Amino acid sequence: MRALRATLFGLLAVLLIWAGFVALAAPPPYMLPSPARVATTLWARSGFLLAQGWLTLVETILGLVFGACAGALAGLGTVLWPRLGRVAWPLLLVLQAMPVFALAPLLVLWFGFGLVSKVVMAALVIFFPVASAFADGLRRTEPELLDAAALTSATHWQTLRFVRIPLALPALVTGLRVAAPLAPLGAVIGEWVGASGGLGFVMIQANARMQTDLMFAALALLAAMTLALRALVDEFAPRLAPWAAESGPSPFPSLLRRKSS
Repeated sequence: MRALRATLFGLLAVLLIWAGFVALAAPPPYMLPSPARVATTLWARSGFLLAQGWLTLVETILGLVFGACAGALAGLGTVLWPRLGRVAWPLLLVLQAMPVFALAPLLVLWFGFGLVSKVVMAALVIFFPVASAFADGLRRTEPELLDAAALTSATHWQTLRFVRIPLALPALVTGLRVAAPLAPLGAVIGEWVGASGGLGFVMIQANARMQTDLMFAALALLAAMTLALRALVDEFAPRLAPWAAESGPSPFPSLLRRKSS
């Protein structure tokens, strides 16, 4: 609740500064419309914007799901098979370093102007944060825990399932929190390059027609969508690791110390 209150106060401050600047400087509406003008456009064209926003939301959610699953599998694979990881990880770094705008035209060319290219773009944007966070969490398993598991004659897969993966799930949650606000960015960039609908398509068309108020209205809807998606991840992602508190040590070391005593 405190974070929500701080976000609302920050948003209110930005709107007041924006409205004050427009009132004092009086820029042309096609350069910077007032918040009231943007709100009027958002209300007047709410049906159109909500329909386009729904399309972008579907692309974003599908991209988030596929990208998170692929990233988690990639992070797990690079740790399970270190030789594969030494070969694949530099390739993933090169893919992450490439500008998103450089990949978007290729994806549109390969997958067309429809839904698939936007989902792939969103999945690529969030793939690396999830893969990197999960792989890092798996590598940081405390050696004492691995030694304790070895004393129980646990197999490699049992150690992975009952020790390494549970301890790495908080890192996976962190990766999801970082990736969630990036998913709409991938979908919108795909719509900018080539699409027949979506908020990115609306922004490109509005910019070409100097309809800045409509562009700001689409941006406002996109920002609300991004905040809602992040809040959704914050609500449900910790359930992947309910034993891991937001602050405080992991329960596993205390359990081991209790058994040894």
